[in-house]
Amino acid sequence: MIFKRLTVLMLVVVVAAGIVGPVGAQGSKSVTIAFDQEADNLNPMYTTMTFAGYVYAIFLSGAWNFDDELLPHPVLAAEIPSLENGGLSADGRMITITLRDDIKWSDGEPITSADFAFTHEMFVSDANSPLTRDPYNRITSLETPDERTVVVHFDEPFAPWLGLFRYILPEHILRPVYEADGSLDNAAWNRAPTVGSGPFVFAEWEVGSFIRGVRNENYFDAPALLDTIVIRFVPDPEAYLAALKNGDSDVGTFVAFPDLPELEATGFLDVGIYASGYNEGWFMNANPETAHPAMLDVNVRRALAYAFNRAQIDNDLLLGYTYPPSSYWEGTPYADPDLEPYPYDPEMATQLLDEAGWVDSDGDGIRDKDGQPLTLRYATNTRQIRMDVQVVVQQDFADLGIGIELLNYPSDIFWNTYADNGPMATGQYDIGQWSSSPDGFPDPDIVRFMCNEIPTPENPIGDNWQGYCNPDLDALFVEQARTMDYDARVAIFHQMDRVIKDDAIWIGVWYDADSWIYNTRIQNVRLNGASPFWNINEWDVAG
Repeated sequence: MIFKRLTVLMLVVVVAAGIVGPVGAQGSKSVTIAFDQEADNLNPMYTTMTFAGYVYAIFLSGAWNFDDELLPHPVLAAEIPSLENGGLSADGRMITITLRDDIKWSDGEPITSADFAFTHEMFVSDANSPLTRDPYNRITSLETPDERTVVVHFDEPFAPWLGLFRYILPEHILRPVYEADGSLDNAAWNRAPTVGSGPFVFAEWEVGSFIRGVRNENYFDAPALLDTIVIRFVPDPEAYLAALKNGDSDVGTFVAFPDLPELEATGFLDVGIYASGYNEGWFMNANPETAHPAMLDVNVRRALAYAFNRAQIDNDLLLGYTYPPSSYWEGTPYADPDLEPYPYDPEMATQLLDEAGWVDSDGDGIRDKDGQPLTLRYATNTRQIRMDVQVVVQQDFADLGIGIELLNYPSDIFWNTYADNGPMATGQYDIGQWSSSPDGFPDPDIVRFMCNEIPTPENPIGDNWQGYCNPDLDALFVEQARTMDYDARVAIFHQMDRVIKDDAIWIGVWYDADSWIYNTRIQNVRLNGASPFWNINEWDVAG
């Protein structure tokens, strides 16, 4: 969901513990990928772990994935459906997917439209317990007029349709299991997908140590240049860094920015920063029921943005590897390239606060109005970098007469829902800081800023924890979700960018991109933060 990799997958060798992972056969081409958590499942139905998704993408193909520019790239589909090629209907209620005529599973069986229909059926079946049925539950009907055609129908236009069929399940393998057991929940294939459709075939999973894949000799596209992929699990941070620096692992990710210089200093590790969909931000509470009265004034919220020296924080605490984002969709094609973040301008902040009537009338160093001091609750979890930022802000804001009360919660409390009295969900803050992303990244569709998402006792799962309501922004969100033309939809998101900035309801703190580290011996690496291994069949090793 919106919370950054709360359950992230772990792949790597635990060097410090002396765990020895597998290696490819002597003379073979092999690459070792290290993650810091272990996958719980390799069936896309049963996991939302970021790293689990990275792993099953090596073994499974979908209709499409995303290239290194975050643009859709056809895989099983012959082309990306569009209005121009007839794949999208003019009313946005029908998608026609034309499949390649050479696609097949690793056991040689053809991949057909029946596999797409089966995938949809499994996600929406009440007999199964997927972690989410969305977006498959948006489909009203699905037709397979022939083996190479899939026709999907919706009740209303559904612009984020690229979230469908990112991975396809093999009907000829899993239909017998479903019919025999009444469900796929406990299928052995979920953890051992020995028949797949990716560049590599699953070979083995040694729990707590590694997952290994070998080249899929029946892969329908250009065959993998590597013989073996090994995914190792290294949960210890020091051992993780050591595995990369010692060359025991070739690829790693999610290394903290302050640790990157020592990896670059090896001379044989390259570091890349790629959009992940996540952006660290300030979520301003604008709920009249829970927020400090000053937060209801847009000019006060703007003053806080001007008073926040985010660039200095990014340079000093994050070593300049990132920057303050201007857009909630920063790093994607949907972000307005002309939008600039609020600059650091304490004089402008002072002017706005004075004009809003928040002045230090009693000489105690804190601004006040109508007898109420301008002391704001600044809340985040116990992640160290966020607590460091809080301290800097508290000191800087004191110079402007803004009082800051620092609140920190363990993550298992911080993220609690409205029904569980979560401090963010129930508005027990004025400035909240966390990292969030659109659910279907790189598609930017979200609901968190919409009026009907404000949580209440009647709607405890509402995602708009800020209590912010702007009918004009709501209308734009509805319009984008129904706009099938890509360029027109991007233009709508640019409008939303400007409304969010003008209302100062979300202030980007840092571009929370993913760091990827890879050994320079690997060639043709073209990573991204959505489907990083999209061209892994082209990877090669020097020598």
